[in-house]
Amino acid sequence: MSIIVEFFAAADDASAALALQTGPPPAFESLSFGNFDPEEAVVEWECLFTGVSFEQLLEADEPRLVAGQDDDGCVVFAISPRLSAALAEAERSEVKDAAVAWSAQRAEDGEVIDPEIAELILSDLAALVISARRQGQNVYCWVA
Repeated sequence: MSIIVEFFAAADDASAALALQTGPPPAFESLSFGNFDPEEAVVEWECLFTGVSFEQLLEADEPRLVAGQDDDGCVVFAISPRLSAALAEAERSEVKDAAVAWSAQRAEDGEVIDPEIAELILSDLAALVISARRQGQNVYCWVA
């Protein structure tokens, strides 16, 4: 399980990759969370919002690694365009439903994520995606 999860907006993969060692610079719009596996979470969220299967996303190598090595070190990965679009277009009720479903999925695996916290994470991430898209940016995640 990660210690630090920081979603952030960046112009492109090269800019996002600069966050690898120390996290996104203060100039980048970002959200900080902790204590969940964000790589697994974004795949689960994409399944919940788009109906694509978990296996299909894994076969497509989602989430796409931008920097680092996925071996318990720091990594930066991209939020897929499909998940970004789904979050940007989601109604509040869809976000709440997805949060409840995600919380239940995590509980099945023994991980406790309160549904209200899950809704906060997804709502804040949706707002970040909307803001980033307005500026022609993408959303990434730094994990340390």
